[in-house]
Amino acid sequence: MRAQVRSRSVAPIIVIAGLVIAGLMVGAVVPVGAILDLAATPAAAQTGSPAPATPAELVATYGTLAEVILGAKKTEANLVRSILAAAHARAQAELARAEKATKADDAKGAQAAVENLAADVAQLATEGDNAVAAVRKQLLEGGHHHNAAGEAKGIYDEGFVIVTRAAKQAFLDSSRALGQMARAPKAEALEAEWTKVQATYSGLMK
Repeated sequence: MRAQVRSRSVAPIIVIAGLVIAGLMVGAVVPVGAILDLAATPAAAQTGSPAPATPAELVATYGTLAEVILGAKKTEANLVRSILAAAHARAQAELARAEKATKADDAKGAQAAVENLAADVAQLATEGDNAVAAVRKQLLEGGHHHNAAGEAKGIYDEGFVIVTRAAKQAFLDSSRALGQMARAPKAEALEAEWTKVQATYSGLMK
């Protein structure tokens, strides 16, 4: 009987400690009165009185923590969109270089530009370069999956935020096609392949 009473008295202490830590994480202040009210809960339960509701201050602190967590996920999505936008801008610049070099019969310049274009499109497929992939791996190892439900349905590869599996494959196919035409690029062929890239990109970023 004593052991049972002791276990009941320890439980709220653990709860209180957890809530206070949560408050500290978000910079909120948990009133002392609220903590004392929560600590008195076991006594009320033992006398048959109805347990009081969770203090509004603690609920507010928990709500703030939820906003921080959900806000971080939104920030991650916006960050990855920015990474994709940067890769897309680089690809557009390389396409313009390639077209200019082709018109000027600059074979080496055209080849270099098309190879760079293919590399940029490949980075669209992988949501960034190897440095970004390392960060994504770190998040996965920590148990973070931005699109856990989508991964389970086969829509996203593990850890991906914006680029779906279908879009990834489309980008990779275009990157491969561009790489193959690098030695002898034709303006019409480049424009046709870029149209495919642009369609996939626009579908993701809308």
